[in-house]
Amino acid sequence: MREEQIKALDQAHVWHPLTQHKTAGNPLPIERAQGNYLYDFENKAYFDAISSWYTCSYGHVNPELTKALKDQVDKLHHVVFAGMTHEPVARLSKSLINILPDNQEKLFFSENGSTSVEIALKMAFQLHFNQGEKRNVVIALENGFHGDTFGAMSASGLSVYNGPFEDFFIEVIRIPAPTENNVEQILNSLESLIENNRISSFIYEPLVQGAAAMQLNDAAALSQVIELCKQQGIITIADEVMTGFGKTGTYFASDQIDQKPDIMCLSKALTGGIMPMAITTCTQQVFDAFYDDEMARGLFHGHTYSGNPLGCAVAAAAIDQLTSNSIQQNIDYITNKNLEFKHVLSSHPRVSNARSKGVILAMDLAIKMERYGNQRDKMFKWFWDHGVFLRPLGNTIYIVPPFTTSPEQLKSLHETMLQFLNEF
Repeated sequence: MREEQIKALDQAHVWHPLTQHKTAGNPLPIERAQGNYLYDFENKAYFDAISSWYTCSYGHVNPELTKALKDQVDKLHHVVFAGMTHEPVARLSKSLINILPDNQEKLFFSENGSTSVEIALKMAFQLHFNQGEKRNVVIALENGFHGDTFGAMSASGLSVYNGPFEDFFIEVIRIPAPTENNVEQILNSLESLIENNRISSFIYEPLVQGAAAMQLNDAAALSQVIELCKQQGIITIADEVMTGFGKTGTYFASDQIDQKPDIMCLSKALTGGIMPMAITTCTQQVFDAFYDDEMARGLFHGHTYSGNPLGCAVAAAAIDQLTSNSIQQNIDYITNKNLEFKHVLSSHPRVSNARSKGVILAMDLAIKMERYGNQRDKMFKWFWDHGVFLRPLGNTIYIVPPFTTSPEQLKSLHETMLQFLNEF
């Protein structure tokens, strides 16, 4: 199909996410992708600086992941996961349990980050219900983001996404992201909240709050909050949809926090960007709260494509990639170079705040602007014109490059960011 046909059909029929179609420009048709680059119909290359929303961490059309998909296609595409199982899910379960925090034992499959959060919240609510308690309040971090379905939206604190739906939300109380400076105040406030509310769970993005423009929280301070919640029987939920699978420098951000979560939400890079899949993991203790002779005490939640064999085969191959020496060395290299470049950005007069964690690097421009608007769109287009795909969040420009990024590509990306600061 020609480029003009794609544009015409898209404009006629397609409703894009996070888009106000009346004011937005036409989307750019992408013909193909290879390695760390996207290519348009004129064969212009765009470096994928955010790994296509943090999914394609091993590059596009990765040969090992593609082979895993092709090998599975000839064996089993899909089968009902209620009452049946298969080899790809068993293999993935072993691979994933081997790299998860030691307290994680059970895996519940779904299709995207939002559903992994929905399941986590339902697990927490029903766990207390099964134990004869009604706990209907969730604690969440200010400016958190956990997805676009109703439970996930409820836990999220970004009104730009939630505004028309807030009357329908579950009850959520928000606390500031914990830091060394505010943790004592948060703990005191949380003790009061626990005393006066029936709190079911505490959901948080560990170390990095992605949609909050890559804001960092402190591991030691967050660990204290998690510990207090655990002492009070509150189920702790780590949303690692964005941070999971190597992006913060360890397999999971929770690896850098002393107190481990009861439940974890995983998606995005789980399958290396090849297909949708999500997993909600939990401890044996959480699972045991549903293990009963009474049918209704089980978790009655299911998705048609849960445990899809194709996705499982690719995800297992992606974990093989993640744990390989070459990828781990690349993650360390990108982490160190980002840290060096952060210091360069911090001294630039047009940058008000620069920060990095693992392969994640962000800088706030020293100007005020709307999260979405003309100024942001101009920034977006500037990078497109200079061969880089990224998505500014207001005055924040950030990168989450693929783990397969070469030293030359990373240097070029950093130089383009500096060029932007000097020219835009």
